Amino acid sequence: MALLVTKWFGVFLCDEKSDRVIDSILMPKDPEITAEKLALVQRGSILQEERDLASKAGKISVSERRQSELGRPEMYDSSFIKPEKYGFTPEMMHEVMIRLGKLRTSEPVPRDRNLVQAIRYLDSLYETSNLIDERLHEWYGMHFPELADLASDRKYSDLIARHGEREGILEELDLELQSMGADFESADMNAVRALAQNLSDIYDERERTEEYIESIVKIACPNMCALLGATLAARLVSLAGGLERLCSLPSSTLQLLGAEKAMFRHLRSGKRPPKHGALYQHPSVHRAPYWHRGKIARSLAGKALTAAKIDYYKGEFRGDVLVEEFEARVEDIKRRYPEAPKKKQGTSGGKKRHKPKNRAR
Repeated sequence: MALLVTKWFGVFLCDEKSDRVIDSILMPKDPEITAEKLALVQRGSILQEERDLASKAGKISVSERRQSELGRPEMYDSSFIKPEKYGFTPEMMHEVMIRLGKLRTSEPVPRDRNLVQAIRYLDSLYETSNLIDERLHEWYGMHFPELADLASDRKYSDLIARHGEREGILEELDLELQSMGADFESADMNAVRALAQNLSDIYDERERTEEYIESIVKIACPNMCALLGATLAARLVSLAGGLERLCSLPSSTLQLLGAEKAMFRHLRSGKRPPKHGALYQHPSVHRAPYWHRGKIARSLAGKALTAAKIDYYKGEFRGDVLVEEFEARVEDIKRRYPEAPKKKQGTSGGKKRHKPKNRAR
C-alpha cells in the first residue's frame, strides 16, 4: 500500500514494502513560499499537494495524524528521503526555517493565550495584596489596632491612605473610642499612608484585571462561562495551558486540575486520592455534602469538557443545555444518595503496606 509522507522540501508517495518513492511534488525553491506552506502544516492544515497525491493513489496510509482524513495514520521511517537528492541544500533549509520562525512568531496570539497570562497576573496580584495587607495591619496596628475590627481589606487601606491619623478615621466612621495605640511621627505616618495607598492601587488593579478576564472569557469561552462562571472557566484554561490543550484532556484529568499536589501525595504515600481540584470553587460542588462532591465534580468535569470542545471548535452556543443537564444530574445524585455511606470499621484512609515475609531457604 502507498503511504503519504510530507517533508520540509516536498510531499512524497512511498511504497511501504520497498521503501521507494512512487511519486512526489516538491516544494518551491522560494524560501518564503515554502515557509508559508510549512506554517500551514504546523497549524494542522492539509496542503493541496497532499490532496493531489492522495487523489492519484486512491486508498493510502499517511505518516501524520494531521492527514488522517486522507488515510489511516501509520508509523513509517522516511529517513531514506534525502533533500540533497532533490536539489535542496542545507543552506536553503536554514533560510526556510528562519523565514518559518519569523512567520510563526508574528502570527496573532489567540485570546485564550492572553487569558492564561491574565489569570497568572491576577494570582500575582492576590499574593502581593495579601502580603502588603498583612504588613499594613502589623505596622498601622501599632498606632490604631482597633481599626482591624472596624474595617477590612479595601476599606481598611482606603481609610488609612486618606486620613492616616485615627481621629479622621473615627470621625468618618462616626465612632467614639479610646485607642490603645501609640502616636506616630509625621514621617512615619506618611510612610504608612504611602503603603496603604499602594495597597489600594493594587485592589484597583485587581478589579480591572478581573473585568478584563471576564470580557475575554465571555468571547473566547461562552459555553464554559455559562456552565462554570467566568472566573472558574478562566482558571481551568490557565491550569491546562490553553483552550486547545484543555479540550484534549480526558474528563478525569480536568476534574483534578489544581489538585496536582494532592494527587502526587496519594501516589507517593498511598493517602486518599483527591476528588476535585479547581472545580471545588463551583457552588454545586463546595456546597454539596462531602459524599456528593466527587460525583458532582465528575459530572461537572464531563460537561466542562464538552463546553471546552464546543468553544474551541467554534460550535453553536449550548451552554444553557449543558447547565440544565448538569443540574438534572445533581438532583439525581441527591435523590439516589440521600445519606452518607457508612464507614467500614477497621479501615484507614491510606493503603496498607505489607512487609514481605522472610522465607527460609
